[in-house]
Amino acid sequence: MIKTYLYDHQAGKMRHDINLGDLSGVLHDKDNLLWVDLYNFSDQELKYVANAFDFHELTVEDCLQHSPRAKLDKYDDYHFLVIHAVRYNEERDEEIMLVQLGVYLGENYVVTVHKNTLPSLGRVAKICLTDIRLADKGRDFFLYSVIDGLIDEYFPVLDRIGDRIEDLEDEIYEKPSKETTDEFLALKRTILTMRRAIMPQRRIFSTINTASFPISEDNQPYYLDLVDHLERITDSIDGYKDLVDGALATYYSIISARTNETMRVLTLISTIFMPLTFVTGFFGMNVPLPDQSSPWSTISITVGLIAVSMWMILIFRQKKWM
Repeated sequence: MIKTYLYDHQAGKMRHDINLGDLSGVLHDKDNLLWVDLYNFSDQELKYVANAFDFHELTVEDCLQHSPRAKLDKYDDYHFLVIHAVRYNEERDEEIMLVQLGVYLGENYVVTVHKNTLPSLGRVAKICLTDIRLADKGRDFFLYSVIDGLIDEYFPVLDRIGDRIEDLEDEIYEKPSKETTDEFLALKRTILTMRRAIMPQRRIFSTINTASFPISEDNQPYYLDLVDHLERITDSIDGYKDLVDGALATYYSIISARTNETMRVLTLISTIFMPLTFVTGFFGMNVPLPDQSSPWSTISITVGLIAVSMWMILIFRQKKWM
């Protein structure tokens, strides 16, 4: 589906459903700003827009194929940017899903391409239907508004991950189980996926300057704020990664300690029963008991076995093995 929004500078208002067949007439005023949004699109729709703007075929290929890595490419008269939003669902095997957004940034147009719906772009579209405040400050501010909405979606996910780590840290001391291990591993995958998505974006926007990616002086503070958000997200992700690794190491130490305690108890029991097993096994091989005709023989052997067991238990207690 293709949606178009045009900020008409002379009229000071937004127009919609623009015909892309006459782009030269639409974009002749450099103060105008055209936004074309493709979502849930077909290959034919993407190729139609690409032909209308004369986009490079490699960028079209990037929009059709999912890549988990952000990128920024410069062409003759436009920039091409790939970034990612996140979808988070704890019930899925893969808790984090990256939603790719391709952005073409021309002199006075912005084209966004995404297969899945993005709530942040929906909010931008809603504003553009009635207001010009996102479009009258130039293409760079409009792009900032789009990207800022995507970046803001990371923070609730990070908050939820932080809560899950706290719950797991309490759980490993109370009732560790196999589900605890699975939860830790799922969290590690989620954190690493987010890190792979956010690190390239951080590098892209931290190195943006007026030469490689023209930004007006008025809008530069917004991009500095964007970089600050990305750095905060990166720091949080790295911190959570260290917390999960530390909690997982603690969990394995607790499990190992409990296993060692169980093995120690079983070893003590086996050691106590070792002489009893030897005696009963020896005389169980048709070996005659001393004075076996007397009932005192059985009683004395039984008392002797009990005495040996008690003696071993006493020694273990003195050495604080039990």
